[in-house]
Amino acid sequence: MINVNRVFLPPRELYEQYLDKIWDSHWVTNQGPLLTELENKIAKKLNTDFVQVVSNGTIAIQLAIKALGIKGEVITTPYSYVATVGATLWENCTPVFCDIENKHFCIDANLIEAKITPRTTAILATHVYGLPCDVEKIETIAQKHNLKVIYDGAHAFGCFYKGKSLLNYGDVTTCSLHATKVFHTIEGGLVIASNKELHDKMMLLKSFGHKGDDHYSTGVNGKTSEFNAAMGLCLVDLLDGQTEKRKKLYEAYREILKSVPVSFPVIPDNFTYNYAYFPVLFESEGAMQNVKDVLAENGINTRRYFYPSLNRLPYLENQQSCPVSEDAASRVLCLPFYYELSFDDATRIAGLVKKLLT
Repeated sequence: MINVNRVFLPPRELYEQYLDKIWDSHWVTNQGPLLTELENKIAKKLNTDFVQVVSNGTIAIQLAIKALGIKGEVITTPYSYVATVGATLWENCTPVFCDIENKHFCIDANLIEAKITPRTTAILATHVYGLPCDVEKIETIAQKHNLKVIYDGAHAFGCFYKGKSLLNYGDVTTCSLHATKVFHTIEGGLVIASNKELHDKMMLLKSFGHKGDDHYSTGVNGKTSEFNAAMGLCLVDLLDGQTEKRKKLYEAYREILKSVPVSFPVIPDNFTYNYAYFPVLFESEGAMQNVKDVLAENGINTRRYFYPSLNRLPYLENQQSCPVSEDAASRVLCLPFYYELSFDDATRIAGLVKKLLT
């Protein structure tokens, strides 16, 4: 079986070197020295002082919402993983879905203002597949209407827009460090704040709202362990060396599929991409489903990522129409794509897709 993704693991002996440090210190959680070292390395890579590694990417969004005091309505994207809207609902906010544009599949910034009401307090947008939202326009809208901006950058570690890390936009950007991501800590997430006040507030919130015996607010357990930090330390310096291979795999897929009736999200100019996924937009849902079924018969696992369009989740009280997102969700399929995927396997997979469609 070829899976749609495969976790990248470092040499075992490298990880064991960090395990030795944990055994020597007996410090396994609660902001240990390995976690601090990892946060410092990430902060340097992102050129910011306000990075925190937390337990997962979903709690990262919840911490951002809570720290920013967001209530009422949150304008968000229907084309994202369910955690984006789930975290919003969990924090007792009302998601208002704004449809997406069809180049990068990110929220359509031209439609945001029409969604603003007196109850709107924030915009929560996703950098889909690691491709950038229209950050300039969203910032202009937010300033005009006094709204907070959170970016879900779950896919965007290692992506740079106009020379700046894509994780450094908005009031807070969150990121997933789940095992399926290009950089991971097995389970984990990031919160990247725009200022020290927000950084400190999220530090408090993720630690039950207290420092020592001094209690300041309610909080949650958003901390991560030294074991997770050890994995991050093994991998953080290996990421740059993987990007070129991922790019070549991406180009190999595109070359074989260039004459096939499919399309792909557009990688913009002035952008350094991490090549996290390989999503394909088919001409119809039927064509997509046929490819998915035949690949499965050949031992190749794919994923409808993202499906369904979040505005159509069955448990939402108010169904909202987002035709572009609904159409994309019905036709997109992610093909297997990971660092250790061989060029022979990528060629075989793309060849099967081409044969089915031509």
